[in-house]
Amino acid sequence: MGPLPRTLELFYDVLSPYSWLGFEVLCRYKNIWNISLQLRPTFIAGIMKDSGNQPPALLPRKAQYLRNDVRLLGQHVQVPVQFPKDFFSVILEKGSLSAMRFLTAVSMEHPEMLEKVSRELWMRVWSRDEDITEPQSILAAAEKAGMPSEQARGLLEKISTPKVKNKLKETTEAACKYGAFGLPITVAHLDNQTHVLFGSDRMELLAHLLGEKWMGPCASSHKRQTLRMARRSKTIGIKSRPSASPSSTV
Repeated sequence: MGPLPRTLELFYDVLSPYSWLGFEVLCRYKNIWNISLQLRPTFIAGIMKDSGNQPPALLPRKAQYLRNDVRLLGQHVQVPVQFPKDFFSVILEKGSLSAMRFLTAVSMEHPEMLEKVSRELWMRVWSRDEDITEPQSILAAAEKAGMPSEQARGLLEKISTPKVKNKLKETTEAACKYGAFGLPITVAHLDNQTHVLFGSDRMELLAHLLGEKWMGPCASSHKRQTLRMARRSKTIGIKSRPSASPSSTV
């Protein structure tokens, strides 16, 4: 029997494009590394308020950098991220409260659907420039993720209940206690120690802490390509080439 998986918590909000990038990388590695990945839907506005931080896009120079940075990282990580046309309205006016309450309800009652529904909400707001605040928008994301319509409607009815509201609040407060000042944060629980990593670009450091191999942000595709090459080599009968003998060396 091998060692038990190490617990990783990913605190995220679908309003954060960097959360999406980190989310996809960890989802690719969850079946490669010896980890137990726990997704924690969190309310980023609550973290910003608690920490006294402000959205980086409020500063023009940061906003310009952010747009280019997210575009390049999306290409690197192979995530189809695109900035919404009315970025400030999406971030500062509409927000993500209903969406994150819905994901909280999903995590409480149907955790097996949390990854797929989260991804579809990101796809709406950060790839197709679609709404994530209206009930029909949230239902559309859930159904596209494969959730039955009746089940999705039942969860949507619960987002205003104290149970769901309090759970999202508790998760957000937990992130704040870990020292969060933005999202995503990855919390690694290793050998009675807790390591908190901020951002989507700390995965190589995370691999170091875990003692695991880092194979780049697209590890699953790399693994599939390696398997395909191995199968192809076996099919056509390719064998390892013997080492050159001293007499054949120039």
